[in-house]
Amino acid sequence: MQPGSGFFRPESRPSRDLGVLLARSLAARGPLRVLDAMAGCGIRALRYGLEAGAEAVWANDADPDRLPLLQRHLAGLPGVRCTARTAQHLLADCLQRQERFDLVDLDGFGCPTALVPLALEAVAFEGVLYLASTDGRSPTGHDRPAAIRLLGAAARAHPASWELALRLQLGSVARAAWALGRGVEPLVSFSEGRTFRTAVRLQRRPSPRQEEQLGMLAHCHGCGHQQVQPLLRLRQWQRCGCVNALSSADPPPPLAISGPLWIGPLQDGALLAELAAQAPAASLSPEGARLLARLAADPGLPVCCWPTAEIARRLGGGPPPLAALVAALRAEGWVALASGLMPGQFRSDAPWTEILQIASRLGATASGTAK
Repeated sequence: MQPGSGFFRPESRPSRDLGVLLARSLAARGPLRVLDAMAGCGIRALRYGLEAGAEAVWANDADPDRLPLLQRHLAGLPGVRCTARTAQHLLADCLQRQERFDLVDLDGFGCPTALVPLALEAVAFEGVLYLASTDGRSPTGHDRPAAIRLLGAAARAHPASWELALRLQLGSVARAAWALGRGVEPLVSFSEGRTFRTAVRLQRRPSPRQEEQLGMLAHCHGCGHQQVQPLLRLRQWQRCGCVNALSSADPPPPLAISGPLWIGPLQDGALLAELAAQAPAASLSPEGARLLARLAADPGLPVCCWPTAEIARRLGGGPPPLAALVAALRAEGWVALASGLMPGQFRSDAPWTEILQIASRLGATASGTAK
């Protein structure tokens, strides 16, 4: 493989690994047809053909100067097609001819929201859309006007910023699918902070009560409290811990509210177990294997997620050990998991005040043991 003048990142190998594993799972059900709409130098398309056994691969890139490189790299694949068209024109042509694929890979620059409706039209029922966004500012709350324009949602600064971006992306995909009368099921969601990737299965119709998975996420920068509500049952937000800390004359700080966004699971545990079983037969990098294991251990629920550094900032001292904190929360009857998306973070359904109390007891116990 020669990357040529195109953009190629060796660091994106884990995302390509997971794409191959997703494709292999689809190929196990029947002949696999893949559309790589933004193929670059063609390494993903080549791996879909060689490692996933795709029956047909359509590799496209908008840069016509890259077409000879694509053709040279993919010349040995059966059923290969190489073109140089914009993604908009390519997907519109697929819609006009009613051509659909089991896997549509949309891996481009910036925010892909404008392409999502057409991309969904190109996915066969029960097929997969593998979507990437390199827009890190608008969905993480650093460019709020752009979030409104690009995602149709509010995005506010949040301690679990990568997860916020993924949930906003999934929310926009779900709304586009519902507008077409279809449903979506998130399969894999992850990020390394630069690119935000989600894979969703397209359903012929939404599963029952799927609309309850769209909601709003609130975070108080004053005390650290978080809460989430589905849009279908949106009501007044609960009072946060700032109310008890302030005098009656001081109003609590306003909540930073993001959404609408996806408040359902981020990963499909059964599918990830299937992918893990395939891993020994695939060309999975060590980084890809570690990513797969992290995601399999964290379905993405409960939604509220904090860094342990936030606890340290509020209680003083160093952050509590993540595993010990998760175990202590579970011992008290709460759901608690280490986040598979961002290091040093955990998710729980426990109230923030309870989390701080448990962390404080952990710190006191550790201090006593040290003495």
